[in-house]
Amino acid sequence: MRKRWPCTSDPAGLPGGLRTRGTNGPLETVMQNTTTREFTCLQRRELERFGERLGRFGVNFAAVDAHGQIAVLLNAGQFESDTQQLVDAAGQVIQAEPKEADCSPHKGVWQFAEDHLLLAIALRLPPTAAGWRGVVGTVLLDLGHADDQLHPLDAVSQDEAGPVQTRMAYFTEMLQLLAEKFQMMVRSDEQMVKVGTELSQVYEELVLLHKISMNMSVTESDTNFLQLACDSLTEIVLVEGIAVLLERVSEGDGKYMVAAGSGLIDLDHGMAAMLHSRLTEQLNRGQEALLDSDVDTPWLYEWPAGIRNVIAVPLYAREQGESHLGSHAGPSASIIGFMVAVNHTAKPDFDSTDIKLFTSVASGCAVFIENGRLFKDLKELFVGSLKALTSSIDAKDQYTRGHSERVALISRWLGERLAEEEPVDEEQIHRLYLTGLLHDIGKIGVEERVLCKNGKLTQEEWECIKHHPTIGAGILRDIKQMQDIVPGVLCHHERIDGKGYPAGLKGDEIPLEGRIVGLADSFDAMTSKRVYRNALTIDHALDQIRKGLGTQFDARIGEVFLNSDIDRLWDLIQGTGASMYSPARMADYGTAAVGTLLR
Repeated sequence: MRKRWPCTSDPAGLPGGLRTRGTNGPLETVMQNTTTREFTCLQRRELERFGERLGRFGVNFAAVDAHGQIAVLLNAGQFESDTQQLVDAAGQVIQAEPKEADCSPHKGVWQFAEDHLLLAIALRLPPTAAGWRGVVGTVLLDLGHADDQLHPLDAVSQDEAGPVQTRMAYFTEMLQLLAEKFQMMVRSDEQMVKVGTELSQVYEELVLLHKISMNMSVTESDTNFLQLACDSLTEIVLVEGIAVLLERVSEGDGKYMVAAGSGLIDLDHGMAAMLHSRLTEQLNRGQEALLDSDVDTPWLYEWPAGIRNVIAVPLYAREQGESHLGSHAGPSASIIGFMVAVNHTAKPDFDSTDIKLFTSVASGCAVFIENGRLFKDLKELFVGSLKALTSSIDAKDQYTRGHSERVALISRWLGERLAEEEPVDEEQIHRLYLTGLLHDIGKIGVEERVLCKNGKLTQEEWECIKHHPTIGAGILRDIKQMQDIVPGVLCHHERIDGKGYPAGLKGDEIPLEGRIVGLADSFDAMTSKRVYRNALTIDHALDQIRKGLGTQFDARIGEVFLNSDIDRLWDLIQGTGASMYSPARMADYGTAAVGTLLR
């Protein structure tokens, strides 16, 4: 005889499953399908533990997934279960399950009486705000041979209940508790996955911010750093296009221009101005960023075709003058630029998490830019101080005024020409400029009457003059950042033949900076009017250098100098050079050179 409660239909049989033979030994896992898609490893393990506990009462336990595959089958050892009966019963439970509405886990305990008495309950996924989520599978208890006189549990009164009904009532309640626990377990698993995903995201964000902070070198260019920020950000947030725009002021008018970016994003002057205007409007409304799409709400603004969602965050400057293009976000902040990205490709829209990440990266970019500007101001102040110092030395003698600046430019020129033929790095060229600028700083310790004497120097006066490289090196040696400048200052009057001063060095004993600055010093001295003679012509000065190759001057450096475009060099040192050697460009030489000292 076959009995089923409360199933009212006889659904078609599901796939037959696997048949196994029981054992008379201790509790044994007969079959476990580890490839099932419905139960996770942790869920199967919990079901096994539940079945192991029930096995102490001589009850077989089975879990069948929603596809009719047995995931767990535990025989208590007292009898064997018919796997086909288990699969058929599970199929009836799943097909009769409500597809929505009542999703509470304690409903729907089923009773089957065929060859064996079975109790079954569906394992449902916990509902969400959207409602029904479906059934993962069914768990069944096999209580052994059925009794033809069994009645539905809800048809037996408490007084009439015998040992069998009482035992079944206990098992029924245990199945209900298992269904509830399963839903809690699923919720816990899902929460763990969610937390794990969030932690992974946070980790990636922290790595990104650390990477950006580690590259915050004041000697790095704005463009390189901002490009690094954009490229690193797109490794975490998948977007079609991203860019950083900075305020550029020209002739009193400010415009936001792209400083770095990647991907597909069209940002002409009109689009840039529109983005800035709308971002400012949102900031004035108390928002942290501009965030717009039509996912949850209608568009805030009308955008060009192709933009599905957009985010823009500001780059703030602290304690700076008011921006030309925007109002202060606070009493001590102004917008110096903004970061914008369009079309998130991994989700429908940007969200609050993206705002926080973009804001953090933008803040780092703003700090870098502000530090760079402060560092540039410091370099300009420093190089201005150096020029003022050297100018005060040159001012002792009206005939040598501007000599130090010219020697610096000629030394740089020689370094650049030499770099065209052999390895000379940019920092070394910067040091040549500074060495030329400071080569005569030791003259601050020479009496003015000796420097400006109109006539032949006495031996004592000449010895006094010869001390100025040593004095200059002594002044600079006490400044940590000037250590690389000292050798050139000390040796710029040494000669290749060893007849120079102060140490009488020969050939390669003289450092490269000393050989280059020495030639630059001689060329400017020959082409400048002095108290004891008129200036030589360029051709005459070049002849003197040519005659001095191998004795006074290094032959290799001298040839590089003589083969260079001397006419263009002359225009450069006279301040009438081509655009690439314009006064504005030359002013940057000192700032860039000082930057090498402060690294």
